[in-house]
Amino acid sequence: MTKIENDEKLLKDFFTANKQEIADNDFSHRVMHRLPDRSNRLARIWNAAVVVAGAVLFIWMGGLEAAWGTIREVFISMINQGTAELDPKSIIIASVVLVFMATRKVASMA
Repeated sequence: MTKIENDEKLLKDFFTANKQEIADNDFSHRVMHRLPDRSNRLARIWNAAVVVAGAVLFIWMGGLEAAWGTIREVFISMINQGTAELDPKSIIIASVVLVFMATRKVASMA
């Protein structure tokens, strides 16, 4: 047995032998009831306002056009590189999955 293992065993034995229960007197219950409510209405309103402001700024600053241009360039480069024989269903499925994943990511940030 190494020194570290021996020390750990001694500590474990010491704390097991000297374990003392401290009376709670309903302290934990009182603390839990005094914590702020998780469904704080102000926080929900603030989150909604930030999401709306982000969406408005995204549209106002040309985010839709930039996203559409990027998607168009990706598809054009795919076609130019010889992937024209891809099944259109595969492209549609991949697009739907990417849009779904993007919306989940955006929703998780709110």
